[in-house]
Amino acid sequence: MGTYEPFDGICLVDTFETAEKGQRELFTMTEENTARVKRQRKAPIKVIIANPPYNAGQLDENDNNKNRKYPEIDARVRHTYSEDSAATLVRKLSDPYVKAIRYATDRLGENGANSGVVCFVNNNSFITEKSFDGMRKHLAHDFDFIYVLDLGGNVRKHPTLSGTTHNVFGIQVGVSINLFIRLPRKEGAKRKAKIRHHAVPIPWKKGEKYRFLDKTKSIEGVKWELMEPNRRHDWLTNDNDEEFGKFTPLGSKDTKQNGGSGLPTIFRTYSLGVSTNRDSVVYDFNAETLAKRCEQFADDYNAELDRWKKKARPPKDPKLLIQYVDDFVDYARVKWSETLKKRLVEHVEAEFSSKRIAQCLYRPFTTMELYYAPMFVDRRGAFSGFFPSKKSVSENAVICASGEGGFRPFHCLMAKGLVSMDAIDKTQCFPLYTYSADGKERRDNIPRSTLDSFAIHYDDVSITRADIFHYVYAVLHHPEYRTRYAENLKRELPRIPFARDFPALANAGKKLAELHTGYERVKPWKLQRIEHKDTPLDWRVEAMKLTKEGDAVLYSDHFTFAGIPPETHEYRLGNRSALDWIIDQYRVTREAGGNIASDPNRDDDEEYIANLLARIVTVSVETVRLVKSLPALGLP
Repeated sequence: MGTYEPFDGICLVDTFETAEKGQRELFTMTEENTARVKRQRKAPIKVIIANPPYNAGQLDENDNNKNRKYPEIDARVRHTYSEDSAATLVRKLSDPYVKAIRYATDRLGENGANSGVVCFVNNNSFITEKSFDGMRKHLAHDFDFIYVLDLGGNVRKHPTLSGTTHNVFGIQVGVSINLFIRLPRKEGAKRKAKIRHHAVPIPWKKGEKYRFLDKTKSIEGVKWELMEPNRRHDWLTNDNDEEFGKFTPLGSKDTKQNGGSGLPTIFRTYSLGVSTNRDSVVYDFNAETLAKRCEQFADDYNAELDRWKKKARPPKDPKLLIQYVDDFVDYARVKWSETLKKRLVEHVEAEFSSKRIAQCLYRPFTTMELYYAPMFVDRRGAFSGFFPSKKSVSENAVICASGEGGFRPFHCLMAKGLVSMDAIDKTQCFPLYTYSADGKERRDNIPRSTLDSFAIHYDDVSITRADIFHYVYAVLHHPEYRTRYAENLKRELPRIPFARDFPALANAGKKLAELHTGYERVKPWKLQRIEHKDTPLDWRVEAMKLTKEGDAVLYSDHFTFAGIPPETHEYRLGNRSALDWIIDQYRVTREAGGNIASDPNRDDDEEYIANLLARIVTVSVETVRLVKSLPALGLP
């Protein structure tokens, strides 16, 4: 009408705060606004529409921009979606869009408004990822009809996509339009949603998706497919789900939590790889450099602790305390994490000891020194029970498998010692042995029941736990297994079938294990060494580069190593070959001012990287040869 009029329905408020008990009066900007908020809370809401933010977790605590805490909603998510999940990692359930769906679902049920519609545009990860199995279970029982229009656009999970041109919002995570519909029902009546799904073609770019939406206009214009959830609450299923579900899982969360009892598994327990939340502080190629940095880190943290003790006036309200700590600490001096801030509040001092430095598999075939101490490493995993002594490192090993919900194709690698969570994608580590706290008592991590089941199936009482360990490693490498169950391996931890030729697979798995754990001792491949005579002899690496043809590595200004066989590039760990990983990790990195941040070159062995390069070629070629020689699984 050419004039501005106040809209009597709008509420200026943090929506999630309206679900909190004893909420703070943060929305009392005006009396009118407060009245609207109170009226809205009492109203029987029938329709909730939103495009909530997507951010599962802050990448860097030092950004001081993490997700807010909402005790009531967080508790609702925890007691529903999280508790009913079989996933090992449920961190993604902290995403605001998950809280928004939980909030909206509960809001429809308040004040007698048992029916209604929730229409959200949000991250599409809840459709397929293992972490959301509990969420899918509850959604199916909370609503009568669910429509999911999957617009794709997840660049991280589809290596054929690049940039953000395939995403409707120009972001890297996938997007879906979702309608959750609840019909009126008698109190206590159970619901079982009819779930309909449609996904646009993966290669489509933004413009094609816009045109599709313009054309379809409503749910009536979409060709929906009815989804039939399985017993694990997977919505998108495939023909191999039932078959895969009959195999023995490598491990399960319930079995691990119950001390090895419960569902039959290959391994009693397992662990996520080491997660530090401050890699740049606690990792280095050089132990002396690492020791100096970590000692300084301890001093800087303790100085902040001293300042906290003297000057802090923390509020008693836990919600206010979190923000107070965030505003109080000095981000320039200390690499903070949520766990370290809790230690500050608890007045825990940091102590440095060089004895805490240990070797860790940081990335494939890249071992670094790690300062493995509780105050410095946020989540240490269960490795103190896997490798408590030098003897355990020599006799034990872990099969590292990429975890459920990872971004890359399934891959695995065996290691001896500490393993980073990012050594491969969301690394889950399954040890052959576990140990008592003092390291003196060794325990088999493969249960007797599993050993017996293999002996009975193959009618061979001579089968050992080590044989099963190596058999599993071979199966996880088998091309038939990875191809046939590719979709299953995206959603859950591997399950192991009884293949036809156990001895051959166990023998091949042992050879693969020796090759991968002993990669620094294998015979280097005879590469052609080309020296550039117009430059001084120099074995130091700044940044290596693979030629376009892939047959040579530009090692330095002085050296080029040629004659790399094509098979080298066939051995892949995720989206990269083993050789690619070496080229990526073994380079000098510098800080913004130009000072060296990390240097992989060794003063005591100047040819180490050159020899490692040649050894990884050997490892790659031999791995490809062994994998191609594996006998057929012989499955139905």
